[in-house]
Amino acid sequence: MTFAWYGHLKHKGAPLWIAIAISWLIALPEYCFQVPANRWGHGMFNAAQLKTIQEIITLIVFSFFSIFYLKEEFRWNYLVGFIFIILAAYFIFKK
Repeated sequence: MTFAWYGHLKHKGAPLWIAIAISWLIALPEYCFQVPANRWGHGMFNAAQLKTIQEIITLIVFSFFSIFYLKEEFRWNYLVGFIFIILAAYFIFKK
């Protein structure tokens, strides 16, 4: 989803409708995997835990994507914010 949602930022000269169409072509297969994964995982994890897993994976992927594809700087305050999100995940998974 990271590439579908943010990949077009590197190609702002392309018409918006093309960016939308390509984003949907990228996102659709991922949705086809994500929906069954959530359904199968819901017995082992609750919905809040599934969403937390998804968000942490997304943050990790997005961090690398923004650095290596978009060539953006990774700043210290991003790291601090991500640490707080990981701490939140700790409490969400705590029994």
